[in-house]
Amino acid sequence: MDVAVGTFNLNNLFSRFNFQAEISAVHPVDDEERLTSSYVFDDPKRVRIRTYKGKLVKGIDPEEQKVLARRIREMDLDVLAVQEVEDIDTLRFFVAQHLGGAYPHLSLIEGNDPRLIDVAVLSKFPVGAVTSWQHAVHPDVPGKRVFSRDLLEVQVLDPRDPDKHLLTVFNNHLKSQFVDRATDPEEGKRLADELRTRQADTIVRIIGERTRPDGRYIVLGDMNDSPDAPTLAKLAEPTGQLSLTEALAHPEETREPKPDNPPPPASGAWTHRFKERGQPAKYELFDQIWLSESLTTRHKSSHIDRRTNHGGDGSDHDPAWVVLDL
Repeated sequence: MDVAVGTFNLNNLFSRFNFQAEISAVHPVDDEERLTSSYVFDDPKRVRIRTYKGKLVKGIDPEEQKVLARRIREMDLDVLAVQEVEDIDTLRFFVAQHLGGAYPHLSLIEGNDPRLIDVAVLSKFPVGAVTSWQHAVHPDVPGKRVFSRDLLEVQVLDPRDPDKHLLTVFNNHLKSQFVDRATDPEEGKRLADELRTRQADTIVRIIGERTRPDGRYIVLGDMNDSPDAPTLAKLAEPTGQLSLTEALAHPEETREPKPDNPPPPASGAWTHRFKERGQPAKYELFDQIWLSESLTTRHKSSHIDRRTNHGGDGSDHDPAWVVLDL
C-alpha cells in the first residue's frame, strides 16, 4: 500500500474573527432616526481580543485560504502535518469548508507560541495516541520550555486493520530565523541558533526514548534551517538508537520554479524563499522530512508542490511530501 505523508506551513491560518463578545441589548432605531451607539468591552470573562505585540491578529484572507485548500486537495496526501494554525476549531472549519471533510482525523493541542500558532496533523487514516511535548525542557536551561510551539507526536493506524500501528509522525515548528529590530542582529541570531540547536537535541532525545531502532516514524515540519545546518546536526548524526535520513534531497517538482537571479537550486530541494531589499533571494529547505531507518528502504519518491509566484501561493512555504510503500 502506498502512503503519502507531507508537511505544509499554512502561514497564519487564523479564524475569521478578531474578537468575541456578548451584547445583551441593541438600541432600537426608528426609520427616520439615526442613532450611534457605543459598546465597551471591559469584562475579560466575556471578551477575547487576539493581539501580538500590540497589533490585532487578523484571519488569513479568504482567497488565500482557497489557494491553500486547492494545493492540499491537489496533493491528496494520506497524512499531512501542518504548522501555523490557530486552534482546532479553525482547523475543523477549514477542513469542512474548503476540503470537503477529506481529513476526518484531526490532531491539535494548544502549544507555547504567544502568537497562537500551533502544529497539527490531518489524517485520512485512523489515529491512535496523540502526545504533546510542549512541556519538555533542555538540561542547559531546565527552567524553561524548550519548544517555541510544540513537538506533536501522532500515531497513525493502518486503515486495513485499525488495531495495527502503521507509523508515527513527529511534527515540528522550530525557532524562526526572525530577529526583532530592537535586538542586536548578531546577538539575536546567536540566541535563535542556540534555541534551535537545543530543540533539535531534544527531538532526538525524545525520539530515542519513544521508538525502537526498527520503528516506523517520520520527523517532519518547518525546521527553520537547512538540513545540513549546525543547529540540526543531531538529526543528521546516527546514534546507536536511531538513524534518520532527510528525504527531500532530490524531489520531483510539480512545476518549474519561476526564473530568478540568482536562480533557485537546480536540485529543487527548497521550500522557502526569502528576499531582503537590495539583496539576492535566498532559497532554503526549511520544510523537511526525516525518515527512520526502516522507512528509508520503503521510500518510493519525494515531491514538492512548487509555487507559481515568488511570494508564494497562500503561504511563503511550499509543501513537501514522500510516498512510502507500506
